[in-house]
Amino acid sequence: MNIKKDNTCPLHVTMELIGNKWKPLLLFHLLDGPLRSGVLQKTIQGISNKMFTQTVRELEVDGLLIRKVYPVVPPKVEYELTVLGKSLETILRDLDEWGKRYVQETS
Repeated sequence: MNIKKDNTCPLHVTMELIGNKWKPLLLFHLLDGPLRSGVLQKTIQGISNKMFTQTVRELEVDGLLIRKVYPVVPPKVEYELTVLGKSLETILRDLDEWGKRYVQETS
C-alpha cells in the first residue's frame, strides 16, 4: 500500500493500514503466535480465498506480518506478526473487549 505520510492525520494512516473489514481480524488472530495459512483463513468467517490472499499480501507489504514458506510437500505457509504488527495488540484487544461489552449491553 502506498500511503502518503506527509501532512496526513495519523489516524488516517492507521485506518489506511488496518481499517478494512478483514485486516483487524487477521491481525487479531495472529496475536497469540504464528498460524498456518489454512488455519488462519478458517478462523475468519466469510472471507474468500481471493480476499484472504489479497489481505495478507497487503499486510505483508505494509510490514505488519511475515509470510513464511517451508520447502515441503505439500506446501506449508505460516503467517506471523512482525514487531510492528505486534505493536497493534493493545488496540486490537481493546476493540475485542469493546465488542464483547456491546453485545452484552445490547442483547
